[in-house]
Amino acid sequence: MGGNQVRRNKPRVLCLHGFRTSGEILKKMMGKWPHSVLNNFDFDFLDAPFPARGKSDVESLYDPPYYEWYQVNEIECVHFDECIACIEDYMIKHGPFDGLLGFSQGGMLASVVPPMQREGAAFTSVPKIKFVIIISGFELRELKSGPPKLLANVYSVPIDCPSLHLIGDKDFLKERGFTLLRSFVNPLHIYHSMGHTVPKLDEKGLETMLKFIEKIKEMFPQELETGLGLKSAL
Repeated sequence: MGGNQVRRNKPRVLCLHGFRTSGEILKKMMGKWPHSVLNNFDFDFLDAPFPARGKSDVESLYDPPYYEWYQVNEIECVHFDECIACIEDYMIKHGPFDGLLGFSQGGMLASVVPPMQREGAAFTSVPKIKFVIIISGFELRELKSGPPKLLANVYSVPIDCPSLHLIGDKDFLKERGFTLLRSFVNPLHIYHSMGHTVPKLDEKGLETMLKFIEKIKEMFPQELETGLGLKSAL
């Protein structure tokens, strides 16, 4: 293998945290998932480029520091291009990555990487993302100035990238989460009873998650099969 390629036995996944949290906080939130899920991936957690500019909703649960990817007001989305450049630069320096996982604001970002690659708008210097896992994600709301230029055509056609969406019944963003889900081709989804959070996986949710892992396995060569360990998980 040439360049930076190394032999791997697990898909590498870059994880993007939520608004005014951190990569370490997302790692702790995901810790409630069973080893039969977590052991199938090589996760990498990135902090957003901007320190939180206000109070974090998780201050009573998790220690600082807190970060945010971009800011949104009624008129425009601020610093969106900068956050995309930050993520792409990290992927160039620390990749390659096979998939993306995102929570909340990070879920929105994870969802638009494949169509930005399709359109040639960004992430053209990194390998094509093969799958996304979106937790409490959403489609960016309409703004008076219109969407960021990088997102101009991302929803022009359905997003043809394997996706798993986790949506909570009590999530205040669940309708926008379903809107995002409908933007993908043949998405899988886990609908849980909780709110805007990384949920524990009940029996049905775990079954869906393992089904998605099986789908991922089919995309990779023989060298990944041992790491995925599906026979012992199912």
